[in-house]
Amino acid sequence: MGKNLHQQRRGRGTNAFRKPPNYFKANVLFPNRKIEAKLTGEVMEFIDDPGHSAPLMRVVYEDNTETVFLAPEGIRVGSRIQEGTGADVTLGSILPLGKIPDGTPIYNIESLPGDGGKLARAAGNYATIVSHALGTVSVLLPSKRVTDISSSCRAQIGIVAGGGADAQPILRAGKSHYMHHAVNAPWPHHRGVKANPVDHPFGGKQHHKGASSMVSRNAPPGAKVGHIAARRVGRKKRS
Repeated sequence: MGKNLHQQRRGRGTNAFRKPPNYFKANVLFPNRKIEAKLTGEVMEFIDDPGHSAPLMRVVYEDNTETVFLAPEGIRVGSRIQEGTGADVTLGSILPLGKIPDGTPIYNIESLPGDGGKLARAAGNYATIVSHALGTVSVLLPSKRVTDISSSCRAQIGIVAGGGADAQPILRAGKSHYMHHAVNAPWPHHRGVKANPVDHPFGGKQHHKGASSMVSRNAPPGAKVGHIAARRVGRKKRS
């Protein structure tokens, strides 16, 4: 008698596949406020949060409010950042895209005005301002794709700190276990073709599926693996 598939067990939502809500230290989003002039804050400390690949920085503003942001490369404790439409283009400052010059590296970019920051947030990532148009700004994302974003969306100046941490070799399976465990990522990944026929639809057959892996959207959970309701499979013919 076979076991349930891994995605079946994970889909049940039991505590074995969850992290407690209080495990992560901060939800990094821009404050939901509109500052016409500029507000100055000071970096008080850096925070190591297991929920983020980059270090965080705690900023205290001149009006005694506190916020946690992603830290850029080169910033230190005691550095000052600014926020608002009239802020200077300095490291870590928060400005609307329409106020940032072309060629400036930015990160933690809003995709819609007021969403708090969605793009270019991983360690070592950054985007670049390409050009300005009427009401929109063209941004070169880390994926090398150029997209047009509203000029009222906010972003931070600089490059996300912590880049290169994944360049060092892992060497031990235990280290990989703790790296994935810290962010509640599924690991290890088991190939279905390595399983027995009773444990997985791709099991047996000498390490290859032996048949098409396209399955219906309405297939039962035990058979819903492979290309689920795919429009097409295979290589495209070059014209």
